[in-house]
Amino acid sequence: MSRKVQSDINWHLLWDLFFTFLRIGAFTIGGGYAMLPLIQKETVEKKQWVGEEEFAEIIGLSQTAPGAIAINSSVYLGFRVAGVSGAIFAVTGMVVPSLLIILTIAVFFERFSTISAVKAIFNGVRPAVMGLILAALFKIGKSVLKNLTSFIIFVVMLLIGAIFDLHPVLIILMAALAGIIFLNDKNKNKKEEKEVEKA
Repeated sequence: MSRKVQSDINWHLLWDLFFTFLRIGAFTIGGGYAMLPLIQKETVEKKQWVGEEEFAEIIGLSQTAPGAIAINSSVYLGFRVAGVSGAIFAVTGMVVPSLLIILTIAVFFERFSTISAVKAIFNGVRPAVMGLILAALFKIGKSVLKNLTSFIIFVVMLLIGAIFDLHPVLIILMAALAGIIFLNDKNKNKKEEKEVEKA
């Protein structure tokens, strides 16, 4: 029985997940949202494990769950690709670089913090990270904002988040309610039927 289970495991795919998220974790400075552009590029464009729309849904779900968005999204993507084993390999690959780097920085923090070149490097990288985040949002937006209603919901939620500083979970719940009301296929069909009856 155990031999059969082992043979059914796609080790190539699991290690592919591990090293993909290892690269993401190792070469992304800033963490969190700064990782989204690289996650999107690797999982959507290169590997094609998920589409643009599903990736946007994953980010939304990852935002509502407790924990870091990069970790949550790696768990979901890993599970989506290869089940529980995929989730374990993906999140392990994502965490290992950060763990090693943070441990190294913790040991040598006092030495690094006084070096002006190190400060200059981080000051130069931060604006680039913002640019990458905006680029990823633009790519995702093209696949999500397909009609005027979706765009209006996006603008309204953006303003609510910027002005009232609400928790992301509340904003996502409001957006979900707006989707049920304005983007539900059943509602659309009812409106179309009424228009046909009037005609």
